[in-house]
Amino acid sequence: MTTNSPAITNRYDIVCYFDVTDGNPNGDPDAGNLPRIDPETGHGLVTDVCLKRKIRNYVGISKEEQPPYEIYVKERAVLNSQHERAYKALEIKSSDKKHGKDRDLTAWMCQNFFDIRAFGAVMSTGDLKCGQVQGPVQFTFARSVTPIVTLEHALTVCAARTNKKTIEEQTGIQGRKFTIPYGLYRSHIYISPHFANPERHGTGFSESDLDLFREALTNMFEHDHSAARGTMTGFACCAFKHDNALGNARSHELFKRISVGPSDEIVSGSRPARSPEDFNLIEDVSDLPEGVTYERWF
Repeated sequence: MTTNSPAITNRYDIVCYFDVTDGNPNGDPDAGNLPRIDPETGHGLVTDVCLKRKIRNYVGISKEEQPPYEIYVKERAVLNSQHERAYKALEIKSSDKKHGKDRDLTAWMCQNFFDIRAFGAVMSTGDLKCGQVQGPVQFTFARSVTPIVTLEHALTVCAARTNKKTIEEQTGIQGRKFTIPYGLYRSHIYISPHFANPERHGTGFSESDLDLFREALTNMFEHDHSAARGTMTGFACCAFKHDNALGNARSHELFKRISVGPSDEIVSGSRPARSPEDFNLIEDVSDLPEGVTYERWF
């Protein structure tokens, strides 16, 4: 099963801004779930894995986990069970090592799972191996525009869980929650058609997949709300589209054209930033290199 759409042929370099208010955008398990932070600068961090998780979740919800839009890496999934499906579908035995079988298995996985087509996967766990493939869509860590402040909140319990202990022993402060008052984060996304081209053993990431990825990027926080995350929203997504697969300019030079500036109140120091209205998006896109066009995805 395929998406019935040709593989992408244009390179994209994308700047994506999102913000969080009174929440923890990405807790660090090595630091008691504190918001991730660069200890030298105080800037907040959100991992690429965290952002791709939100993309996967949105696609899984919107496409109801039906091929060719199934999700390979998801909560409580058994990856080797997905490999077994590929072997059964292609009627391949684990002992069959004929030339081309591995590629057939990898191709089947790419055709059925959206996140493999987009991000790639290492499918070499267990006895039923399906190879590995690099995806055309790659995220960087997101970094906050300004340093963040971490707040710690004590949580109290007013109801006992069991009658084996006294109520006094089971109530009072029972936990803690960590949030940041506000943070505006910037991430870079690279889309390379070279890793989508099926003729080069790419994933087959298609134009319709790209449309779905854009939709997911726009709405990835809408079905991810929780008290711990506070309010997370997309601030701006700025895409540079090249008219060919190799590209017409270096990505870092294009990224310099997009920035955010603080509002006058923030510059004056009268108060700290607390909302997206405290920042202005600056787009320097009037004289782009030949072959590069600019798109606002949101």
